[in-house]
Amino acid sequence: MEIPDVKEKWTSKINTVTLGATKEDGGTRGKTVTVGGATTLPFMTSEGEMPNKPVIAGFVSDTAPDWPEVIKEAIGKEINSPAEWAQKCVSEYGVDLISMKMIGADPAGKDASPAECAKAVEEVLKAVDVPLIIWGCGDDEKDNSVLPECSQAAKGENCLIGSAKETNYMTIVAICNADKHKIISEAPVDINIAKQVNILLQDADFDSNDVVMFQTTAALGYGFDYVYTIIERCRTAGLKGDNLMTSPQICDIAGETYRVKEAVADDDILPGWGKLARRGPMWEAACAEGYLQAGADILIMAHPDAVKSIQNTISKLM
Repeated sequence: MEIPDVKEKWTSKINTVTLGATKEDGGTRGKTVTVGGATTLPFMTSEGEMPNKPVIAGFVSDTAPDWPEVIKEAIGKEINSPAEWAQKCVSEYGVDLISMKMIGADPAGKDASPAECAKAVEEVLKAVDVPLIIWGCGDDEKDNSVLPECSQAAKGENCLIGSAKETNYMTIVAICNADKHKIISEAPVDINIAKQVNILLQDADFDSNDVVMFQTTAALGYGFDYVYTIIERCRTAGLKGDNLMTSPQICDIAGETYRVKEAVADDDILPGWGKLARRGPMWEAACAEGYLQAGADILIMAHPDAVKSIQNTISKLM
């Protein structure tokens, strides 16, 4: 009896996006990082190709985040200096690139100025030679003043700037075209809005091959299954030929994980759940492993134990 061929046959592939600019490209990075290019679902290499492995970006912020002390201690005193934190992520954790968030710019917090944020970007660029992802603080009005300064500080370095939404995409397109960066397009876990943002970027004359999609990220247990499904649907739609869904995808694992009680409350508050020193990185790693299977190409991570665990997972799956 002949065994039927049950392999999926995809008609398209995911775009390839390269981040970082070396000296030959007019930048100062010592390496570039390329993501995307897959012609099949994650790690299904019997059905297609996956030429570029998923990568890990080390989470760094201009101001130390409001995380539990046990997590901060695992990272070390370097958490108080973005440049030193970035160096540690690269030299000790072996991350592929750095993701820098301007937490300090939040008007509800430190309210750091655009100049202060730009200076932090310059310091990180000097401290490490890997590609850089630059995020605002999440406040659209403040980000419209912060991101142009940060973009200018990293001009020519081919960074990934985030994020472009329906409300601010014109600003992001203008700075990325002027300073030669790539764009993160953001949608609130909604494929239709994701398509709309990507259409707006195209209409603004931004190359769709220079876009990485961000469907936001849910921590394990907090809408994780829904976000997983959306990321997976984006990937399958892209492979089926939907040109608006062929961008690689990014997930902010650390930024979301250390906002939920299971990853920040110790066993004095959650009896029987185990010590936070072990549970925190396990929560982060479990979240990352799930999104790997959904189709994430870039994972933003923080805890050294979680980073090591996912590095081993990616190595085994590839």
